[in-house]
Amino acid sequence: MLIPEGIAQQYDEALYGSLEYRLIGPFRGGRSAAVTGVPEQPNLFYFGATGGGVWRTKNGGRTWENISDGYFGGSTGSIEVAESDPNVIYVGGGEKTVRGNVSSGYGIWKTEDAGKTWKSMGLEKSRHIPRIAIHPKNHDIVYAAVLGNIYKPTQERGVYKTVDGGKTWKKVLFANENAGAVDLIMDPNNHRVLYAATWNVRRTPYSLSSGGDGSALWKSTDSGETWTEISKNEGFPSDTLGIIGVTVSPANSERVWAIVENKEKGGVYRSEDGGETWSLINSERKLRQRAWYYTRIYADTEDEDLVYVLNVRYHKSTDGGKTYSTYNAPHGDHHDLWIAPEDPNRMIIGDDGGAQVTYDGGETWSTYHNQPTSQFYRVTTDNAFPYRIYAAQQDNSTVRIPHRTEGWSIDEDDWESTAGGESAHIAVDPENPEIVYGGSYDGFLTRYNHDTGTVRSVSVWPDNPMGHGAEDMKYRFQWNFPIFFSPHDPNKLYTASNHLHVTTNEGESWEVISPDLTRDDPSKQKSSGGPITQDNTSVEYYCTIFAAAESPVTPGLIWTGSDDGLIHVTRNGGKDWTDVTPKGMPEWMMINSVEPSVFDPGTCYVAGTRYKLGDFTPYLYKTTDYGATWKKITNGIPAEHFTRVLREDPKQKGLLYAGTETGMYISFDDGANWKSFQMNLPIVPITDLAVRDNNLIVATQGRSLWIIDDLSVIHQLSAAKGNDNYLYKPKDTYRMGGASRSGSLTSGTNHPAGVMTYFYVNDPKDKEIALHYLNAANDTIQSFSTKDKKNKLDVSKGANYHTWDMRGEGAERLPGMVLWWASTDAPQAVPGNYKVVLEVGDETYSQPFKIVPDKNAETDIAGMQQQYDFIADVNKTVDRAHQSIKKIRKISDQLEAFQKQYKDNEAVSDLVEKAKTMQEDFSKIEKALYQTQNRSGQDPLNFPIRLTNKLAHLNSLVSMDDFPPTQQDIAVKNQLTQQVRAELNKFDTMVDQEISAFNAAFNQKQLNYLFIESDE
Repeated sequence: MLIPEGIAQQYDEALYGSLEYRLIGPFRGGRSAAVTGVPEQPNLFYFGATGGGVWRTKNGGRTWENISDGYFGGSTGSIEVAESDPNVIYVGGGEKTVRGNVSSGYGIWKTEDAGKTWKSMGLEKSRHIPRIAIHPKNHDIVYAAVLGNIYKPTQERGVYKTVDGGKTWKKVLFANENAGAVDLIMDPNNHRVLYAATWNVRRTPYSLSSGGDGSALWKSTDSGETWTEISKNEGFPSDTLGIIGVTVSPANSERVWAIVENKEKGGVYRSEDGGETWSLINSERKLRQRAWYYTRIYADTEDEDLVYVLNVRYHKSTDGGKTYSTYNAPHGDHHDLWIAPEDPNRMIIGDDGGAQVTYDGGETWSTYHNQPTSQFYRVTTDNAFPYRIYAAQQDNSTVRIPHRTEGWSIDEDDWESTAGGESAHIAVDPENPEIVYGGSYDGFLTRYNHDTGTVRSVSVWPDNPMGHGAEDMKYRFQWNFPIFFSPHDPNKLYTASNHLHVTTNEGESWEVISPDLTRDDPSKQKSSGGPITQDNTSVEYYCTIFAAAESPVTPGLIWTGSDDGLIHVTRNGGKDWTDVTPKGMPEWMMINSVEPSVFDPGTCYVAGTRYKLGDFTPYLYKTTDYGATWKKITNGIPAEHFTRVLREDPKQKGLLYAGTETGMYISFDDGANWKSFQMNLPIVPITDLAVRDNNLIVATQGRSLWIIDDLSVIHQLSAAKGNDNYLYKPKDTYRMGGASRSGSLTSGTNHPAGVMTYFYVNDPKDKEIALHYLNAANDTIQSFSTKDKKNKLDVSKGANYHTWDMRGEGAERLPGMVLWWASTDAPQAVPGNYKVVLEVGDETYSQPFKIVPDKNAETDIAGMQQQYDFIADVNKTVDRAHQSIKKIRKISDQLEAFQKQYKDNEAVSDLVEKAKTMQEDFSKIEKALYQTQNRSGQDPLNFPIRLTNKLAHLNSLVSMDDFPPTQQDIAVKNQLTQQVRAELNKFDTMVDQEISAFNAAFNQKQLNYLFIESDE
């Protein structure tokens, strides 16, 4: 129900804390601008993801694990390991790669136990820390290059120094309020000597400026206390400078290189006298193209003539930097490099695909397909079953990935590329999920047919704008322009530039259905990148429609939001538009998402940001009267957790989800109040959300895709609140295969295959707690209890979770049994109505639930019932046979003991002989039922399997998928069952007759020995 505004309806996380976000993947690395290794530890490396925290490998890049979760996350700009103690590591937040989706960091973090625990060590306002240098003999002396706020002038920039391990920091170099420190290196032969580069860089929503006053190269010879600008020295370019990268040769401290952004004299400079004089030795464009994104240079640790320059590809010089050979790591766009001092062939490189390791100087590199650090822009789903998730990965392809599979995990085999490119919105044909539309920068729009593998450009106006400013464009399509289908007409596809466009013929033609719905400010539509290097990719195209959607309630009711702060609505399919921008909303707001309500046509929610103006405030707004009035709804979201997206729960009115730069939030009262909804989700920018089938899908900028599998728990909180114990009604469960294994370092976690059961227990201490699963006739199928060793139920105080695999007890399988391709598992429950019962001490709670058919099944429920009955019948026979074998083994042990005790007693020699004969006869029955010679997994290749193995094999075959047994399955089952029963009849006869006779003879001789018994 809708909670009236002003009434704060909040719920303790203890009620739903057993919910978890599940990492889907893909495990395909995203951008990294910070890498390092550890001297003399050849398999140990670290990298920082630009949005995904800090990662470590202990096996040379074969697998990576996150070591910052639980402490900090987000964008990482620098990582440095102390030479004096490799357990001490400093991390600086905020990447240097200041592209359109750049994120700030959270200051300096430090660990003294190699990443087990972390402490915040100040510089919280630094925003971006691209470099850290640690004194080689004293890890309490540290220097940090602080780039600062890239959106506005600030004093918090320059080089900072601490002498107490980060407790206090002193600013030791400051160029000006617009130029921060971008590079920093300590002379490895003289720790008093440092070089630093400062850079005047500024981002706005519509421009990138690299270079200007304050861009300079500096040197200190007194441990950073004083600095001298050395970019004014002889040989250095004298006009406007941009970004500068610097390095010094460990083999010769007088040899210093700098790579310099400069309009006329840019390139690689070298000094042979510690920076006193300079020479331009290489000006090739390949080394300095798109300078703001790269401009890094690295000296080899042993050879003073060997130097590397990073750019789209990486470049290696063996003649002191004069000429370069060009190479590729597994992914392009390289941003950082670390070279082992003891072995320069051992390196780690950071690029737009994450981090890769080499041990042979770059001949071979480790993979980046083992890092779940993808950066995604938008997310959507299709109408397939199971539904797929679509998203566009920064500097990679778009991806289509199932939200669940019938395997053990979600890995590289489960995802594929789809329409569009790295910056896409994606829209899937509502009637045919194999037809996908995807965008990319420069207005590129494609239609992709997965059935045929065909792709067609359906761009609205296919005039390639590369390199041009927005002022040259007929239609201004932003880097990340909207694409969406009408929820009412599956043939109607919309896209947006500064106008809204629609097609009803799959992009064959487009109609403009709006005027320019932006501020259309010509001053903000210029070429971007100055004053040295222009950079136009459409990232900075401004005055565009950035978000748009049609009401799911009313056809033709369409909302748009522009990146320059206007909101418009049409109620007649585009014939007339009304500017409904909220009064009092700060100007130049980027409207990042619009969400028309599924419950009420007049209600719409918007999420806006102004972070590219240096304003990190969250902005969420709601209207209930078609935009006539708006209310800001951000209470509870911290001041700098700026908001990217808001989505409405389609099942429960007033339940909202918001994604911010620093995590997830939830509102139970239609936005009046918000609280953290982070749980196990790492701290990472949330770029988009989608709600589908009671799932919440989360796109992140640096940690790939995540999902909550059961929002029905959230829907039931009002009923659960105030109860000491509560059993949540399980959501409908599909009868399908698959399994969920968490914790993999190389693949995503799959959806559980079973009934997801959530319950709350306030005080579990000293109580027996049980879950029982019952069929429609109230027959118990399976039970789990805190006191049951076999079916153990783990319960903790608060929220709990348990998955039932939809199976009862299987057939008996004795310890040590070796069966070849055979199953003794119970059959999966047939679709229908069921019940779960929770017992907490003397208290009992129950909830109904449904098991529903797999939509891809090729049989009906009647066929599934036949399958169930067949497997149950097989198991019944196998179980009886194996129970009989258990009895045979017990009897055999007793007969063996009898023979040993009376082997020399002439009075009972006939009984001893009888015991031997019976033991042999029982053994024949066991061996007919089961191959007793099999002791290891491959033994059945040598010792032929017997009756129960053959019968249990039919369980394996018929349970492979949702099909009834074939006629031949039934025929073989009947034949094998008859043979098994014949052996069991022999066993029963021997027990009823021969054992009884033996015991009677025993009595007559009045011997002191226990009777032979067949029961346990």
